[in-house]
Amino acid sequence: MRRKPYVLLLLSVLGAVLLLGAQSAPPAAAAENGEWAVYPAASQLGSRPYFYLSADPGSTVTDKVTVANKTAAPLTFLLYGADAYNTERDGGFAVRTRQERQTGAGAWIKPARDRVTVPPRAAVTVPYTLTVPADAEPGDHPGAVVALDERVAKGGGAGAVALGVQRAVAARVYLRVGGPTVPALSVEDVTLSQDRPLVPGTGTSRAVVSYTLRNRGNVTLNPKVALKAQGLFGRTLLARDLDRLPAELLPRQKIRLTEQWTGSPQLDWGDITLTATAKDVRESGRVGFLALPWLPLAALVCGGTAGVVALRIRRHRALGT
Repeated sequence: MRRKPYVLLLLSVLGAVLLLGAQSAPPAAAAENGEWAVYPAASQLGSRPYFYLSADPGSTVTDKVTVANKTAAPLTFLLYGADAYNTERDGGFAVRTRQERQTGAGAWIKPARDRVTVPPRAAVTVPYTLTVPADAEPGDHPGAVVALDERVAKGGGAGAVALGVQRAVAARVYLRVGGPTVPALSVEDVTLSQDRPLVPGTGTSRAVVSYTLRNRGNVTLNPKVALKAQGLFGRTLLARDLDRLPAELLPRQKIRLTEQWTGSPQLDWGDITLTATAKDVRESGRVGFLALPWLPLAALVCGGTAGVVALRIRRHRALGT
């Protein structure tokens, strides 16, 4: 019997966030995929693209979510709350699947109905409650209200494994729980890999700077990172603001990022500093580098060693005579 693992393709305001990620601030538009849309109940579609909620520990807030069917046939959806996180690949905004354990806003969101059928070219609005536990940590707890299509689309599979695909659209929930807010950011595990021609000047050298950007605080940050490379005697070799960053780094999340450096030095010694900034936060990470032309250096060492050996042999022969 063939087993059918199901893959959830989760769509958000940016489209397929688990596939495409989020590199810039999302547009103010309802979350949709062309067939259905999910958005906060409002006078018109897209006028309130996200839920912005604030609550104290132990309190309950209520709101309404609208699911709009843009097709010519009825669609049935499962409604549930989900925690949000940053994807490992590029830091895009993504949310947990229904099968995953929810520990934050996703566990606190309870739709009045967990299943809804939306007629063709129509919309259904469903109330939901968000109950914050009395012991909830203060700060931001991002999540989403998700409408999961119950249909399973057929996908490609290899061998005895058939692949099923379920799609979902999520309306983001930005929840702040009352209490002290502590912004904190760190740049960790900075590494450098270098690719240089064997003979200096015969090709272009390249380097890849890798680093981990971690949000250690309890509020969402909009980070910026500047890279500066210095060589011998403090010479500035490279200085640039990095643009391949997530639009928002969620609390307690970390992402691994890389930056290409074309034309890195072929003969130098220095260090690279990455400085991350956000509101009220500034932290740096550093890695040193040594660029040497290994082939000419090895040839020089081998030649010098051979010369020393030859000199000793000549002296030994001279003493023997």
